Amino acid sequence: MAPTPTAKGTVPFGPYKTWYRVTGELGEGRPPVVVVHGGPGSTHDYLLRLAELAEDGWPVVHYDQLGNGGSTHLRDRGADFWTPELFLDELENLLEALDVADEYVLFGHSWGGVLAAAHAVRQPEGLVGLVVADSPASYPLWIEELAELRKTLPPGVDELLRRHEAAGTTDSREYLEASGVFYQRHVCRVQPLPRDLTATFMELSTDPTVYRAMNGPNEFHVVGTLKDYSLVDELASVRVPTLVVRGEHDEITPAAAAPFHELIPGARLEVVPDASHLPHLENPDRFDAVLVEFLKGLA
Repeated sequence: MAPTPTAKGTVPFGPYKTWYRVTGELGEGRPPVVVVHGGPGSTHDYLLRLAELAEDGWPVVHYDQLGNGGSTHLRDRGADFWTPELFLDELENLLEALDVADEYVLFGHSWGGVLAAAHAVRQPEGLVGLVVADSPASYPLWIEELAELRKTLPPGVDELLRRHEAAGTTDSREYLEASGVFYQRHVCRVQPLPRDLTATFMELSTDPTVYRAMNGPNEFHVVGTLKDYSLVDELASVRVPTLVVRGEHDEITPAAAAPFHELIPGARLEVVPDASHLPHLENPDRFDAVLVEFLKGLA
């Protein structure tokens, strides 16, 4: 159970609203950790465990990105609306609205890690630390890696997936059951699924607009607007202490994550054993130790 929040609400973002949740007291003691969720099109719910950092003195800010969860939904907007720049602007707006832009840490998971790193590339003065968790530095590179991962699935599974993808029947029960084999190996190895993750999946199924526009039908078939997006040529511009984390069995392969720790000056890589794409839920003790050590080092 996540600690009780000290504040909840929304901040204006142009004509829209961004929902947020704060645990701990902003402006007191250590800099806040601003949590940027994945997807795109996910919600904050599956990352609620990070609110426990507030018990050790780091205030934590969760929020739902535009189009998701408690923020404004825009089901009628086409793919051209949902851009990385939109979400970068939303993040900057949130930091200013909560009055934390002068000093903060960013924790980004999956797509959220891509977004957090893109924010860091801009060299904002108040950013004092960056955590990139289970994120691809380049979607074209990751797509190549996903194709290789699929080849390691049990015999016949990848063939079945490809047959349905070619026929456009990715909503069929057979396809969903086959894709579950990939999810259990490379997304979450905990069964039954943790409650917070289930909450996020339920939110995503209610409104998949952003996910389908930017990613595609599932985690391993990236055909949306992000398919050509890459930060590789910009990562050397990041100027803050950076922790890169991935799970041992992550869908984000070593090669897909490598540019983060190879190109960001001084970046540190940690691989969490016995975990895949959600090490904070799959191996929480090891994940927490790595994260807290990094945060303490920022002081």
